[in-house]
Amino acid sequence: MSTPTLSPASSALSSTTLAASPYQEKLINWCRSLGGRAPSFQILSDRRGGRTAWSCQVSVGGQNIQARFWYDGQYVNNAREDAAECALQFFGQLPSPQGPQPRHLQQQQQRGYGAVSS
Repeated sequence: MSTPTLSPASSALSSTTLAASPYQEKLINWCRSLGGRAPSFQILSDRRGGRTAWSCQVSVGGQNIQARFWYDGQYVNNAREDAAECALQFFGQLPSPQGPQPRHLQQQQQRGYGAVSS
């Protein structure tokens, strides 16, 4: 299976102001508490046949952290939330998941979709 070609979302979607969700708020507040810049979220798209999958990358202090999963267009805020959660885990502000993943997620990753490879 080929690696998806990532492209930044159209300016109309990427400039859309979405309400921050719990992990996004926590990441924003953590950055603020350190006196750093607010995190920058970039929405990514990948054309897959007749549909487009959406994901997100967040930049914090020069680190780019990718969301784990790809989402349908109506769930773009979930991609932002996923990226924020990954960033909080990366910086040690949330515990990383422990133990085996649910079987359906293991199967998705083996098939090459759902998870983002680094």
